[in-house]
Amino acid sequence: MTTMSAREIALVTLDDIEAAAQTIARVAVHTPLLPFDALAERLGVPVLVKPEMLQRGGAFKFRGAYTFLSRLDPQTRQRGVIAPSSGNHAQAVALAAKLFGVPSTVVMPTTVTTAKRSGAERLGARIVLAGTTSSERLEKALELARLEGGTLVPPYDHPLIIAGQGTVGLEIASDLPDVGTVVVQVGGGGLSAGVSTAIKGRAPSARVVAVEPAGAPKLSRARATGRPVRLDRTSSLADGLLAMEIGQLPFAHHQRYVDDVVTVDDAALAPAMRLLLDRLKLVAEPSGAITVAALLAGVVKPRDGRAIVAVLSGGNIEWDGLSELLPRA
Repeated sequence: MTTMSAREIALVTLDDIEAAAQTIARVAVHTPLLPFDALAERLGVPVLVKPEMLQRGGAFKFRGAYTFLSRLDPQTRQRGVIAPSSGNHAQAVALAAKLFGVPSTVVMPTTVTTAKRSGAERLGARIVLAGTTSSERLEKALELARLEGGTLVPPYDHPLIIAGQGTVGLEIASDLPDVGTVVVQVGGGGLSAGVSTAIKGRAPSARVVAVEPAGAPKLSRARATGRPVRLDRTSSLADGLLAMEIGQLPFAHHQRYVDDVVTVDDAALAPAMRLLLDRLKLVAEPSGAITVAALLAGVVKPRDGRAIVAVLSGGNIEWDGLSELLPRA
């Protein structure tokens, strides 16, 4: 696996992602590409979705979490793992820890949704609540790691996490070699970094577009500045995409492999969730549906008549959340 030096950031490679794919092959779901005719009719090109809500743990995060835990020394792993997370990473780490038979602690925001907290609890994780921002969660997780000796599992800024998440892109390129555009959400950047790396390695003519909430434009700001920039605040219904700053390692991948980044207003999220539920019978959380929202809003347009794949990153939302949001659509 590639590493970072003081002078240069070494990027995760296609070989790294393929190695991660072998690691998770027996435990993770190879999610399908599903035709989305309702969007294809609107856009005039084939549109497919990659439904990671069908992944174990309800989101793509299991891929990176299991990859990370699999590379830990067994004695180190036995001491337990700690994960700062708004929800999906917590569930993924809890599930991976359960499969390895080791204890897990997850540090979640005080505003965590019922679905995400109860999901981690069902998987055996100890829950610790800390603040509302990613930095507050990370600070608490680091404190617990120092006091208790567990290993911190980073949510996105680590080569093993990026390699694991990159298996999403590997599967897309394998199932649809002539894909024209891949639309992927960006929070801290692990998924978009891994997917873009895999797509450019396997389908180099494809375009990769990253999508983030208008209320959390950390990648847009970083690309405008040329380096990661910490936002003063973030706000969006897409609670899984509210990182205050893009990760250093993910940003290096974005600069090389992501063709464009766009933002989506919250008002576009509920219609996208409703369309996915009505036409594909898929339950997507706001963060998961933001790629479809970008297509519906017209901020990502077809190119050359080639197929578009929208990654649906997760579906961890409780009924109360759905019943509140969907009438807005």
